[in-house]
Amino acid sequence: MARDGSSTAQRGHPGRGPRPLARPRRLAGLVVLSAGLAGYAWVAAATVPFSRGALLGVIIPGAALGTIALARPPERIPPPGELDLTGMSYWVICLAAFFEWEASAWRDNSWPWHPSFTNLLDPLLAPHLIKSAAILVWLLAGWALVRR
Repeated sequence: MARDGSSTAQRGHPGRGPRPLARPRRLAGLVVLSAGLAGYAWVAAATVPFSRGALLGVIIPGAALGTIALARPPERIPPPGELDLTGMSYWVICLAAFFEWEASAWRDNSWPWHPSFTNLLDPLLAPHLIKSAAILVWLLAGWALVRR
């Protein structure tokens, strides 16, 4: 309670005090959208790798997100005043090590003693449920990029 006897929610402070319940229609839409994305990920995970179905499973959401990004371009985030060189150098070192690993594995034709990153991930993504979850995360990451 404030000194004048009114609560902070009454004085127009958003986020303080009791929140109204979410609208049922919006909640129902969110449930339907979540179920649709999960179903799409489940069907896309069932396709054979490098097949026409797998290609369409990637092109369809990519085209949809691209269309959304072109129709409603996201608001630009202003660049920072200065670059954090320490954090940037950590990312550059990690990316350089990853690309060196992939390039040398490609050059050596991915021998068992020097597998590529893809060869290491294939057994982990073999179960259908895990592959579906990975596709769902990929879809949500694409949506996050479009919304940003």
